[in-house]
Amino acid sequence: MPASSVAAILAAPSETAAAHFAARLSFETDCADVHDALSNGPVDFVLVDARGPNAYARSHVPGALNIPHREMTADRMAAWPKDRLFVVYCAGPHCNGADHAALRLATLGRPVKLMLGGMTGWADEGFLFASGSEPGSLKIASVA
Repeated sequence: MPASSVAAILAAPSETAAAHFAARLSFETDCADVHDALSNGPVDFVLVDARGPNAYARSHVPGALNIPHREMTADRMAAWPKDRLFVVYCAGPHCNGADHAALRLATLGRPVKLMLGGMTGWADEGFLFASGSEPGSLKIASVA
């Protein structure tokens, strides 16, 4: 019997797979891990919503700062220590604003990870949103 389309291409050796997935995790995090850190600490990163200010004001992840990728300059980012980790997100899988932000931050020499799923992922997890021009926090978030 022929192999399924899943097994037709052999899985990578375990050592290769471990290196691959460790590398992926050095570039990204997920909504659940961000929510856990925001809820329970430590919050050892700066959470950045890379969308425009109108989208941010309508709804954003509580605690996120609004810094559209086009506004990420060396001067603007100098407000944080050089080794501070940034976690960026945008609207969701259909939006590349977070990728642009991550590229900009990396080019500026800043450590950065992408929050997978963005706003769509946050909503899919059932997490609450904040609204307005201020970051807010999980303690005062509301259902969007």
